[in-house]
Amino acid sequence: MKALDVPETVLARMAEHARATYPEECCGLLIARPEEATEAEARTVIDALPLPNEFDGERRRRFLVRPEQLRAVEQRLDRRIGAVAGFYHSHPDHAARPSQLDEENAWPWYSYVVIGLTATRVRAVRGFELDPRTEEFREVPLRAVTAHPRRPTMT
Repeated sequence: MKALDVPETVLARMAEHARATYPEECCGLLIARPEEATEAEARTVIDALPLPNEFDGERRRRFLVRPEQLRAVEQRLDRRIGAVAGFYHSHPDHAARPSQLDEENAWPWYSYVVIGLTATRVRAVRGFELDPRTEEFREVPLRAVTAHPRRPTMT
């Protein structure tokens, strides 16, 4: 289980993204230090990269990050500074926990952040990972940190 350490400024930007796209789901990528993206016990998120929700249908309950979007970001990241370590998305008017569809489409090497919000406020922000044995999400500690680590360099 990897705890998530996320700077308060990054959490605030993710929450603002969720509020800006409400009542549709927002989505984006979590960028972490490369050495923590796979092997450390905790993962320090150094940035969150908002992406457009590419789902072709009802975006109030679904989001889509296209594979080419993910590949393009991975190619532009300076791997010495940052690596894609997961995804974030919002659940408008629902709890901050993954849906069955989220679980069915998750990968166990990534971290996931879910933002539950209403029209007037963000209710909760929680972290999750997919257990590779059970193929079910489990909650991980999400810790807001005050220090802002160096952001990744996109080339």
